[in-house]
Order: sequence, then C-alpha cells, then structure tokens
Amino acid sequence: MEYGLLVMGAPYSSAAPHSALRFAYGLLEAGHRIAGVFFYQDGVHNASMLMMPPQDELNMYDAWVALSRDHGVSLDVCIAAALRRGIMSETEAQRHGQQHFNLDAPFELTGLGQLLELQQRCDRFITFA
Repeated sequence: MEYGLLVMGAPYSSAAPHSALRFAYGLLEAGHRIAGVFFYQDGVHNASMLMMPPQDELNMYDAWVALSRDHGVSLDVCIAAALRRGIMSETEAQRHGQQHFNLDAPFELTGLGQLLELQQRCDRFITFA
C-alpha cells in the first residue's frame, strides 16, 4: 500500500512529529511505500534546519532528512503556514528581502494543492496533529 502523512505538530512541543516518524519507519519495515509527508500549521517547524536540540535528544530535522534521503520520501511544506511562522527557503528569503533562510532541500515549499494531490494518489492518508 501507498501512504501519505500529514504532520501538523511542532517538534519538541507535540508528539505528532515523533509519532509520524515512527509510523513511517514501521510502514517501510512492513513493506509499504510512503508517497510523501506534508507539513502544515505548526508542523512546518519540522523543516527548520536551525533546530539544535540537546545531543541526547533526536534531531527531528535530521531524522526527516534521513527518511527522505534513504527512502525517497518527498517532504512538502505549506508555504503560507511556513512564511507566517518565519520558515523560508533561500528563494523566498530573497523574494521578501530577507538576508537569512532556514529551509533547504529535501524540504520543499508547496501549496495546498500538493496536499490534495498527495491525498488522492495514496491508498491511505494519515494525519498526525
């Protein structure tokens, strides 16, 4: 089966990202495929490469990057929710006259249309809020 995941919780203040990540690896171990992960509302904070948790805690940014790199999972971030929360790519930073950015590949800023497309092409779509 092909799954899509929606992550709506921020790392370190919600269990949603941790649960989604564990669920994703469980799916892969069971032989399923993950079409993509969409980060929405406070979930966009998972895409910030500036997170620096203590060394004894899981770095959620690194964990999502590893999932994408090792298993080809797309990581889409709602652009409206991200910009509202100060999460932006280099392109968006330049467009808005900002000197700094905190989102880079494999995370990609996309619109809600990408979320709908992900929902439609998956056998199952699971929300972690």
